[in-house]
Amino acid sequence: MTQVEKKRSGRRVHVPMRMCIGTRTTHPKRDLVRLVRTEDGHIVVDPTGKRPGSRGAYLCKSRQAAELAIKHKRLEAVFGHPLSKEDEQAILAFFSQFDS
Repeated sequence: MTQVEKKRSGRRVHVPMRMCIGTRTTHPKRDLVRLVRTEDGHIVVDPTGKRPGSRGAYLCKSRQAAELAIKHKRLEAVFGHPLSKEDEQAILAFFSQFDS
């Protein structure tokens, strides 16, 4: 499903939508953070959204979404690779900045 917004000029602009794997809710792609699996097997945060690697997974900008994705092993399911403790801690540390 796509979402369309109107610009000031009256033209409609396509807004890409993605699903948060933590909360299972759909949001505009710009409102989410991308995670990728690197060539060496680590699952890392991609704040720019342009890092090369495997397919991306998206999370809402909240620690709760990251915790849900880790708890229910959704990152492992998406990437087909176990999540290491170091990667888990790095992901949770990154998403902690959004909850104040």
